[in-house]
Amino acid sequence: MTRLFDLDFQLLFDSVSLGISVFFLFLIMSYLLFNPARKLLHDRQEKIRQDIATAAGDKEDAARLKAEYEEKLKNVDKETEVLLSEARQKALKNEAKIIADAKEEAARIIARANEEAELEKKRAADEMKQEMISIAAMMAGKVVAANIDTTIQDRLVEETLKEMGDATWQS
Repeated sequence: MTRLFDLDFQLLFDSVSLGISVFFLFLIMSYLLFNPARKLLHDRQEKIRQDIATAAGDKEDAARLKAEYEEKLKNVDKETEVLLSEARQKALKNEAKIIADAKEEAARIIARANEEAELEKKRAADEMKQEMISIAAMMAGKVVAANIDTTIQDRLVEETLKEMGDATWQS
């Protein structure tokens, strides 16, 4: 009977040498191809892990910033109200200052007008006195023309001046 497999020593030797060749070929291929491929896959996995961790950190930062901005937006109305209140207070102070300055200026103008009126009154009084003096001088001239002596003339001038004193010409 013939054998199904021709199992002889040559076949066994070829099978063993083929197995050893495949084993060495696997080791060489593993060293040359599989290890770099494994390293490449491992590096890629690490990079993906780092990217996920960075994305998670960025997401946390974004959530924190979002919360801060939302809080600031809530406080914007309060800050706006405070700023408007301060502006109103400054406007009221400026208004009060402007009014006070205007009142001071009006008081100065009134005081100046009163002084000018007093000066005008005094000037009118002086003119009136001058007018009275000139009238008295004319009267004295008429008296002298009538040959009145100097004592009578002096007495008449004095009486005239006393009659025309401050009370007479002011009323």
